[in-house]
Amino acid sequence: GAVLSLWLAVLPLHSQGCDLPALPRSVGFFQDTFSFRGSVNACVDVVLSGVKLLEALGLEPADGRDHAVLSSRQDLSEAFAHFMERGAAAERFFSDAKAFQDIARTASEHPAAQLYVGGNAALIGQKLATNPDLKILLCGPVGPKLHDLLDDNVVVPPESMQERDEFHLILEYQAGEEWGRVRAPAANRFIFSHDLSNGALNMLEVFVSSLDEFQPDLVVLSGLHMMEGQSKEMRHRRLVEAVASISDIPTDIPIHLELASMTDQDFMSNIMHQQVLPLVNSIGLNEQELLFLTQSASGPHASLAAWSGIPDVGMVSDILFWILKEHGKTAERASDLTRIHFHTLAYHILVTVDGHWGNQAAAVAAGARAAGTQACATDTIDTSKVFLKAPLEFVTSHTEAPAKISLNPDEPVVHWHREGISFHFTPVLVCKDPVRTVGLGDAISAEGLFYSEAYPQ
Repeated sequence: GAVLSLWLAVLPLHSQGCDLPALPRSVGFFQDTFSFRGSVNACVDVVLSGVKLLEALGLEPADGRDHAVLSSRQDLSEAFAHFMERGAAAERFFSDAKAFQDIARTASEHPAAQLYVGGNAALIGQKLATNPDLKILLCGPVGPKLHDLLDDNVVVPPESMQERDEFHLILEYQAGEEWGRVRAPAANRFIFSHDLSNGALNMLEVFVSSLDEFQPDLVVLSGLHMMEGQSKEMRHRRLVEAVASISDIPTDIPIHLELASMTDQDFMSNIMHQQVLPLVNSIGLNEQELLFLTQSASGPHASLAAWSGIPDVGMVSDILFWILKEHGKTAERASDLTRIHFHTLAYHILVTVDGHWGNQAAAVAAGARAAGTQACATDTIDTSKVFLKAPLEFVTSHTEAPAKISLNPDEPVVHWHREGISFHFTPVLVCKDPVRTVGLGDAISAEGLFYSEAYPQ
C-alpha cells in the first residue's frame, strides 16, 4: 500500500496464526495505507542517541525551546532539549538543505547509528508484511537502501523507485538520561528531516491509480504532517488534490489515517473539518497529537498547555468522545470516521462508534502487547523487563458524571460506554530498558488494525 510516508495496500488475509482472538475470515478489513505528506512517506530512518549526535556535532547543552521549524544546529539543540525534558515525542522539518545534509552525514557515519525502514506507513506495512499471507503495495520515494530493507511481501511499483534515499534522523534518549541540566523523565525520540519528496505527496496519485489492479482490503494513510515543510500555497493545493484522490478510493475499502506530530493549528483544523478526517474510517494518534488536535479546534481541555506526566484518562476520554461525536459518523453527518486508536506510554484506548467495528478487546490488547515486545526486542512479554505505569484507578470523564474504574489484573481490558460510543482501555507493560522507541506507535496501530473487524456498511 502507499502511504503519505508510504502508501500501503494490503491483500486479503487468509490465515493469521495468532494467539489472540482474530477477526472473522469473511471480513476483509485491511485496506491500503496512506503515509504522511503529499508524496508517499517512504524513507530510511537513521537511529542513534540524540546526546551522542549533538556531542559529535560539537553542540553544547542548550536551554529547551520549541521551534515549529528548525533552521540551524542551535534550533536543533534547543528543540531536542525541550522535548527530552518532557519525555515527549516530536517531529520537525529542517529547512536548511545544506545544513541538514551535513548533520545527516555525521549521523549516518556515527559508529552507533542504525538504519531502518522509516515513514509511518512504511513501518505499518513492514509490520503487517511479517504475516506471510499479506501482500503490501508501497508507493513512495523508495531509494536503493530502503528497497534493500523492505520485506519481500512489500511490493514497490517501478514508478516509486528513485536514485537517492530520503533520510530521517531519529534522536533517541533513555529514561533518566541527562544532557546538561536536562534529565529525561521517560525514554522517547525526536525526529527531524529535510524531506521534500514525502512532503509533496508525490506518489499519492500513483497509489490510488494502482488500487483497481491491487484490490486491497485496507488502506492506511499517513504522512500529512510532512506537508508542513511546504509553503502554505503548495500545502493548500496538494491537500485539495489529496482529498480528491482519497475520495476516489472505493467506499467499501476501510481507510486508516495515522497522525504524527504537527505544529500548524490551521492546517490541523483543515484536516479535521472539511478536508481529510471525514473521508477516513479510522485514525491512530498519541497524546501529543490528541492534545494538539483539541487545541486546534477548541475542543475539550483545549486550555491545557501540555500533559503533566501520564495523560489523565478522563481528559483523554473526553477528547476522544468529542472527536467522534462532533466529527464522526452520524445519521445526519457525511463523515466515515468511526474508530480512534489512542496510544500513550502507559495505556491505550480504542474508541468506536457502535455498529461499525468488532473484536475491540483483542485489538487493543494486541497493540499493548506489541508495544512491550517491540520496545524490549523480545518475541513475547518478558515480565522481568517490563513494569506497570498505568493508573490503577481512574475516572472516565471530567465533563459528565464519570464512572470510577479500578483495574483488575485478571481482566486488564476495561470497557465503558457513552452515548453510542464504546471505549476499550488496557494498561501497557512498559519496557524498562527499551532497545528502540521509534516506530512503536506504528506497530501498535498495525496490530490493532490486524485484530479489528470492520463491519460492512
